[in-house]
Amino acid sequence: MYELVTLARGGVLLTVWALAAGWPRGRLDGRLRADGWQRICRGAWAVPGKEVDWRVRAGAVQLLRPDLVCSHHTAAALHRIELLTAGPQPGQPPTPLHFTTRGSGSSPGWIRVHRTSALTDRDCSVRRGLRVTSPARTVADLIRAAATREAAVVVADSALSRRFVAGLRRDPLVDREQLAAELASPHRPGGPQARRRLPLAHPGSGSPAETVARLRMRDAGLHPEIQPTLHTPTGHPLHPDFYFRAAGLAVEIEGFAFHGTRQAHERDIHRFNTLQTCPSIHRVLRFTAREVFTHPDRMTRTIREALDALGGR
Repeated sequence: MYELVTLARGGVLLTVWALAAGWPRGRLDGRLRADGWQRICRGAWAVPGKEVDWRVRAGAVQLLRPDLVCSHHTAAALHRIELLTAGPQPGQPPTPLHFTTRGSGSSPGWIRVHRTSALTDRDCSVRRGLRVTSPARTVADLIRAAATREAAVVVADSALSRRFVAGLRRDPLVDREQLAAELASPHRPGGPQARRRLPLAHPGSGSPAETVARLRMRDAGLHPEIQPTLHTPTGHPLHPDFYFRAAGLAVEIEGFAFHGTRQAHERDIHRFNTLQTCPSIHRVLRFTAREVFTHPDRMTRTIREALDALGGR
């Protein structure tokens, strides 16, 4: 019989591999537990001392079920696509783990399996060692499944934009044409509504809070420029989140949780102070992410009052 650790792949051992190598089933479980192996799920173990995070669990599931492809919320975390949720964001453990398959069969009860006949090799890629739906397919799946307009547009904005996610800069993952092509099928559930929501997406958005603020302003009949280029007296370019040019009013959306790191938050505070030196700026309003999500009417009312006060300028 081979030593169990030599049978593991990436720190994960499947029971079927040990049995195939000659380990008797009656001895196997006792040996694994005695040696400190960690049970990931039925049929899969992690080597002693290995951190069993959500990526290890997802990898074990794929070893057990090679037909399962990480998708939806799990794929979003792998691609660093932000979601409108109070739960985990990219880089944090998504719960439950989501997979898509064209096959059938049993799977662990703590995962969610989406079954479809529309899954090709073109829809899949490899990310951090896991098979995962492509960025375009992931965004399309999430938009189709989104319960609200805000949730759908947040996902689209995140994938379309260049931004910091969990403290790391990330380039755009898709373009609008790719998303439109992914949503073009007339037979996929949620498709018509998803196609109506896609035109609301904007690649200039820098965070989920900015997306929601833009949508709420649109509902209130307010249509600012998004991330325009302004200049300080020294010629340094700045890009306020929103800008009402006729009134010289800039609107900034702040929030430590959505900027990802304390350093990013401090950088935005410095940007706010510098923004006020721009000759074309007469006033700057700032709103926290919490205000945007919990008191959007108060935000739009404050903006409208500021526009009225600046109207003669």
